[in-house]
Amino acid sequence: MTPAAFLAFAGLVTFAAISPGPAVLMAARTGLNEGFRTGVMLAMGIGSGAMVWALAAMFGLNIVFAAAPSLLWALKIGGAGYLLWMAWHLWRDAKQPFVTEDARPVPRSALAAYRLGLWTNLANPKAAVMFSSIFLGTLQADTPYWVLGLLLAVIFTAETLWNSLVARIFSLERSRARYISLKTLIDRSFGGALALLGVKIVAT
Repeated sequence: MTPAAFLAFAGLVTFAAISPGPAVLMAARTGLNEGFRTGVMLAMGIGSGAMVWALAAMFGLNIVFAAAPSLLWALKIGGAGYLLWMAWHLWRDAKQPFVTEDARPVPRSALAAYRLGLWTNLANPKAAVMFSSIFLGTLQADTPYWVLGLLLAVIFTAETLWNSLVARIFSLERSRARYISLKTLIDRSFGGALALLGVKIVAT
């Protein structure tokens, strides 16, 4: 793989990571509600989910989807259902008061945050198709395994760093103060956006 191809791959992966989607929304809300450290664990789960889809793309899952469209349809419905479930909980609980003492509300455990990030990313099976397109445009058939491993590391790093940055920005006290004053509106906006993304996954 040439240096130019590697840079092209890294650029495409970074662009995919920063594109608005369920992962970015969840990173933002976790930073607001549970703080930066929990947001980092969530971001690592998101990065791991991206690696799973990238591995699936490497092993030709896109070909399987083309041969058996019902499989992709089933995964889309499952992923959309998960996002809609999260959206419903955000909408339903939006009016619950936010704890306003100096300490933040007790955040979920590191493992729970990681698991949430992982499942949030796995809820979008179109990522496998996207990575397949990126690989087709940048990889050759004889690409060494160590290069593939390096590319997976790039995917994990891009997803983790970007979503950690999002969590950090939204964990700042100024962001948190604004969130406390507009909690119901913000939570329902997050919930509505997740619901729309879930419907989009099924519709496209």
